[in-house]
Amino acid sequence: MKRNTYIKMLAVLLTLTITACNKDLTEIKPDSVLTTTDYYKTAKDLDLAVIGIYSSYQSRKPTDYILLELPTDNLYRTTYTLSAGADDVDNMAITSANQLFATFWEASYSGIFRANVVLANIDNPEDYKAKQKEQLIGEAKFMRALFYFDMVRLFGGVPKVTTLLEINEAKSTPRASKEEIYSLIISDLKDALATLPAKADMPKGRVSNGVAAALLGKVYVYLKDWPNAKTYLDMVAGYGYALQTDFAALWKLENEDNAELIFAIKYIEGTNGHALSSAFLPFGGKTGIASSGLESVFPSWDLHKLFEVGDTRKAASITEFYKTPTPANSPTVWFPHVSKYEVKHLLNSSGIDLPVLRYADVILLLAEVQYGLNRPDLALAELNKIRSRAFGNATKNYTLADIATADAFTDKILLERRLEFAFENERWFDLVRTGRLLTELAFEERGYNPTTQTALKFTLQPKPNYVLFPIPQRQIEVYNPGILAQNQDY
Repeated sequence: MKRNTYIKMLAVLLTLTITACNKDLTEIKPDSVLTTTDYYKTAKDLDLAVIGIYSSYQSRKPTDYILLELPTDNLYRTTYTLSAGADDVDNMAITSANQLFATFWEASYSGIFRANVVLANIDNPEDYKAKQKEQLIGEAKFMRALFYFDMVRLFGGVPKVTTLLEINEAKSTPRASKEEIYSLIISDLKDALATLPAKADMPKGRVSNGVAAALLGKVYVYLKDWPNAKTYLDMVAGYGYALQTDFAALWKLENEDNAELIFAIKYIEGTNGHALSSAFLPFGGKTGIASSGLESVFPSWDLHKLFEVGDTRKAASITEFYKTPTPANSPTVWFPHVSKYEVKHLLNSSGIDLPVLRYADVILLLAEVQYGLNRPDLALAELNKIRSRAFGNATKNYTLADIATADAFTDKILLERRLEFAFENERWFDLVRTGRLLTELAFEERGYNPTTQTALKFTLQPKPNYVLFPIPQRQIEVYNPGILAQNQDY
């Protein structure tokens, strides 16, 4: 409890600390050079600066679903959606002028900048405790890698910034190749793995060596480097992580620090809470949860219909109810909402932590690795660990016949990942990396009419170039002319 409070309260204090420091920053995106010379002198200064990196991710994380879930077949927007540009994202009208892409880009580079500040000043203090300096280096490099992993998956090659740049240098920094960014990510994560302490020696909410191993394994899966992916994913269980028996318990405040959560971003209600729980809650609120909600999005029938009877993930992910018709003789309206992250909270200030990496992800990634290594029997065993947890027994487990071909295996792995990680920002990435974006998102069954028992189908028009999002136009305009090249067909 003491460690949990430590990370959450320091995140609050850091808001004041970083704000004061940023008065002396000359910022473009990527953020440029720190001009102050009277900070980053003590170990405490650097420790707070590292927490500032987490703070950048903490600020961005609650809205990631708008780019990573809303354009997929898991969610669709409501008439209450307030985020400018969300309608275009939902309807697959993706353009470089949409400010949502610029906001994501800028928030990510803000975190990268903060990591670079730490690494640039890490040698200043002379009062480090034993191995503290190495720990802070590991944390900064892990978080930089995490930001770049998000960026390269969404935009492809992006500017590679690892030092503090003068403003003219930053404006003249072109996009690196995708391969260069992945090389940096792998290098940073290997360094983090070598320097970070064990989970037991770190405050809750801060990364440890096991977190670095898990993310490194996931990166190698995206590169289809199966041997290296297996090496690092196999390590994760040895760091004390394990699948929890009860899926629903993962989303309870009292179980936030369970062994399945490899890395989660910390929040505390009323102090540095987030708005995600409110965004998913009906406008009229819910008894025992909150007096009102934002009702920004609805879960789709497309997702809902995939949950089989007995799958415990359904009730933990979607709450289903039927809205009283108006007037009384009108058809009943199906009116579900997302129930993940549904905890008692103040409006826009939920305290439930948001997962970044779960051990369930490691298991399903290992299934892909084993299949990629031509070991379908071992892939099946990993896949069925998730299946058995979902149903509480092995009665719904898959057989080798279910994954007899590569396409059949991809079908099953995408299905299980969709049901397991609904609303956890994995769906878009999964569709892109498996080459299923165009086929899976050709249309979406959004609503459902219980009277006629028919789905309300919405036709989408995903384009081949959507495998990468556009480089934000307002970023292109900040750079020197011709420096920041646009992605193809935008």
